[in-house]
Amino acid sequence: MIHALFADLILLLHLALVAFFVFMAPLIFIGGRRGWQWVRMPWLRLVHLAGLCVVAALAWVSVVCPLTTLEMWLRREGGQAGYTGDFIAHWLQAILFWELPPWVFIAAYSLFTLMVAWLWYRVPPQRRVRGDSRQCGDTLCKRG
Repeated sequence: MIHALFADLILLLHLALVAFFVFMAPLIFIGGRRGWQWVRMPWLRLVHLAGLCVVAALAWVSVVCPLTTLEMWLRREGGQAGYTGDFIAHWLQAILFWELPPWVFIAAYSLFTLMVAWLWYRVPPQRRVRGDSRQCGDTLCKRG
């Protein structure tokens, strides 16, 4: 029972990471145009891009995501077979995992990662200078 609970928690974490990776990209683009400073935080952008690089690299070398591996192990340890578990697990699995050829995922992950790298150039991260409350919009603030 505890294994199944942890497996569901891992699945929720996995879904949260996927949502972060996917929805952060349009938020960066929109935020860059609207002057949202939080989309330019270097640590946030680095975590976003680095995470996507890991996902794309794992796909290129045909390695299953460690979260998927952990979740499946927990399900087996809990006496569950794959994704025939409870309601939450069933629907989260349906949202997260699709039956497509591996090349589709490799291409999608790679293209999405390249788009996020392009966003790094288009909406560059920047540190906020103490006392500088200007909104920079779509370009870097000129200091001086």
